[in-house]
Amino acid sequence: MSGVQPENSTGRGGKAVCALLLATSMFALLRPTALHAQETELRGEVSESAILSDQQRKARQLALAAQGQQPANAAQDNAPARTYLPASAGAVPDDADTGDATATGSLFDPPAATDDTSANTAAPPKPRRRSSSARQNAADQAKDRAADKSKKKKKSTADTSDITASTTASTTDATDAAETDADTANRRALTIDSADRQKLDPGAERTDAIEGQKKKLEDDPFAATGIKWGSFVIRPTIEQGLTATSNGDSSSAGKSALLSETALRFSAASDWRENSATIDGYGLFRETVSGYPVHDEQGRIEGQLNVDLDNELRAIAKLGYEAVPESASSPDAIAGVSKQPLRQTIDGSLAVEKHLGKMQYTLTGAVSHDFYGDAKLSDGTSLSQKDQDSTLYTATLRTGYEISPALTPFTEIEVGRRTYDQRIDNEGFERSSTRLGARAGLALDMGEKLSGEFSAGWLREAIDDKNLDAISGATVNADLKWSPERGTIIGLTGRTTVEPTTTSGESGDILYSGRLTGERQIRANLTANAALGLDWRDYIGIDGHDRVLSAEAGLTWWLNRYAGLTTRVRSEKLTSNLPGRDYTANSIFLGVKVQR
Repeated sequence: MSGVQPENSTGRGGKAVCALLLATSMFALLRPTALHAQETELRGEVSESAILSDQQRKARQLALAAQGQQPANAAQDNAPARTYLPASAGAVPDDADTGDATATGSLFDPPAATDDTSANTAAPPKPRRRSSSARQNAADQAKDRAADKSKKKKKSTADTSDITASTTASTTDATDAAETDADTANRRALTIDSADRQKLDPGAERTDAIEGQKKKLEDDPFAATGIKWGSFVIRPTIEQGLTATSNGDSSSAGKSALLSETALRFSAASDWRENSATIDGYGLFRETVSGYPVHDEQGRIEGQLNVDLDNELRAIAKLGYEAVPESASSPDAIAGVSKQPLRQTIDGSLAVEKHLGKMQYTLTGAVSHDFYGDAKLSDGTSLSQKDQDSTLYTATLRTGYEISPALTPFTEIEVGRRTYDQRIDNEGFERSSTRLGARAGLALDMGEKLSGEFSAGWLREAIDDKNLDAISGATVNADLKWSPERGTIIGLTGRTTVEPTTTSGESGDILYSGRLTGERQIRANLTANAALGLDWRDYIGIDGHDRVLSAEAGLTWWLNRYAGLTTRVRSEKLTSNLPGRDYTANSIFLGVKVQR
């Protein structure tokens, strides 16, 4: 009786071996397909130098093909780039000659195609990855070949230009088109110093030296530079020359003379941050060289201090001193003297300005003291003028309303007192007086174009002595500057002055002075100036008046910033209805002006 036999282990082992063989056979059949799938037209790493060399070769071939010529060195140019050869033989398989008649030798030519993709024919060998040193050597050699080919191309282009000069128009057009394509293909050609000639970042460029930068032109290149002294800048000026005049002392008895004239002027201004101060002065000395004897010395110095206080409050202080001999044409001039008395004046004022919105208030207090020296008579004796010494005290309140920053109308009220050191003069008159005046005007501030102010009103001085008439009359004051164009300044000044006198039976006079000036900068170093003047003196208590007309013109030519030549011509004429006062004076001045 047969029974069931257990499964034999040998049978199970045989089945495992069969499965393993089957898997191995399938893997062997599929492996060639995978290897063949890796064979693509990607040729590995290509350097930029090889691409550039290939483009240049194609451009030359197009140019030569258009001319119908075959380059003699085609074999050399079409030769493929030298590949890396290892030291051991057989490391890289030999290149197969495909024999493709259509191959151009370009780096990008496709591999030869076959009908049977599963054929066992060997595929073209892929380029092997070169070492870093080999790639660097190949790149350097490619650059050298590119430079040599560029030289050959230039020479070939020059020869081609000579040949195409005798060819037909169609051939010339084709050649131009080919050369254009070649230039376009050669734009990316590298040179040895390409890396050194690259443009820098604008932020990294070198800044020019300070000395090489363009200097700003000065508005007035011949203006005085000044001398720095502490916190002030001082600008001194000296003028020396000769004056030829027809009337030495501007009097009815004056005669012609040649005078030596010296003028000293200076101005000083502070450079403080907030407040400011200025000092101005002049001195004039005239001495006879020949002709009518004249000895004249005069001068003035004055200072001003501006201080800004709190709450839009400003203080202005002024102080001055002046020494001037009595003019021979003055109503108080003494006849028959060899030298007129010297009049000295000390004056000062303090003003406080306050701005409340558009309203402006200014309160000014002023003091002026005049004292006279003795007059020297022709016989050598002297005559005292102490009875003319006097002091004038005034207080002025000014109120203005700012219509706009350029226009501010204002009104002024003035009160004052004139007192004489000698209460009763030598003639027995009490000359002290009380002053009262009112004015209205307009202040202008249009920058450099137009600035200043003008006003008109009435002024009266009542003398204490009842036997003398009060000095009263209309007043006109102006100080305007107008610049119609750069380099031209027109000025207009007007002033009304009360002139008391110690002449017996007379109260004094009112003097109206007006002056129109013009200055023109013809060139940077040449300045012209002109002036017209009119003075009118109205005597009080008598029917008398004086009229003075004057005209002046001058030129200043600067040789450099510090020295120049100056000249001026002046004419003055006084006409009066009183006897013995008429005169005419004409003069011309030529001199040198030095400034610092």
